[in-house]
Amino acid sequence: MFGTKNKRTLIDGVNKAGIEEMLRTTPARIAVGRTGTRPKTKAILQFQLDHAAAIDAVSGEVDVSYLEEFDLFSVDTCFETKEEYLKRPDKGRKLTDEAVKTIKARCEYRPQVQIVVSDGLSASAIDTNLENVLPALYDSLKVNNLSAGTPFFVKGGRVACMDHIGEVLQPEVLVLLIGERPGLVSANSMSAYICYRPRFGVQESNRNVISNIHPGGTPAVEAGAHIGTLLKKMIKQKTSGVALAF
Repeated sequence: MFGTKNKRTLIDGVNKAGIEEMLRTTPARIAVGRTGTRPKTKAILQFQLDHAAAIDAVSGEVDVSYLEEFDLFSVDTCFETKEEYLKRPDKGRKLTDEAVKTIKARCEYRPQVQIVVSDGLSASAIDTNLENVLPALYDSLKVNNLSAGTPFFVKGGRVACMDHIGEVLQPEVLVLLIGERPGLVSANSMSAYICYRPRFGVQESNRNVISNIHPGGTPAVEAGAHIGTLLKKMIKQKTSGVALAF
C-alpha cells in the first residue's frame, strides 16, 4: 500500500511538471481540464472565440487605410467571389488582364527587389503585421544596399501569384507578404515567401519562407529585418530555396 501511494505521487508529480513545461512553450490547447464529460465553460468559449476570429480572417477585407499608408495600389487575381477563391486555388495564382496592364504601367521593370502584399487566407494578418514588417523590411534593404521597385497589393492572391508577377516584371528577387491559413491559435499570422527570379513553372522547393509572423510568433520587425539578409544571400548566390547556402 505504501509503495503504491509513493509510486502514484511520483507519476503525478512528473506529469504535472511536464504539463507545466508544455504550457510555457506552446499556445496549443492542452491541460484545459473537464467538468464531468465535457470541457470547461471557459475552454469552450475560448474555442468559439478563436473559431470566429479564423472565420473573420478568411472572409474579411484588408483595411484600405493600411494600403494607403504605404502607398500600395491594388490589383486582382482571377477569382470572382470569395467562395470561388476558397474552392479554386488556381484562380488566385493568375492575375487578371487588367491587373497585368496596371502593373506594367505603374511598376519598375526588372527591379532588384519586388515587394508584393496579399491578403491570401487572412486579411487580419495584413491589418495586424504590415505596419511593422514593411518598415523593417525597407530598413533592411537599405542596410544591405538593395533597391526595391514599386510595391503593390494583390487581392485574392495565392503563393504562386508571385510566379505570374515574376513573368510580368522580371525582378531579380520577389518578396510576397501574404496572410496564412488561420488556425485556432492565431488568425492573424503572415508568411513571407521569397524567390529568386520567379517564373511560371517554378517548383516550391525554389522558394524560401518565413512563417508564423504575428504577435505571438515571429515578431514582424524581426521578420522584416531577416528578409533583407536572405535577399542579399539570394542575389549573391543567384539562387533560392533548398539550393541556398546558409
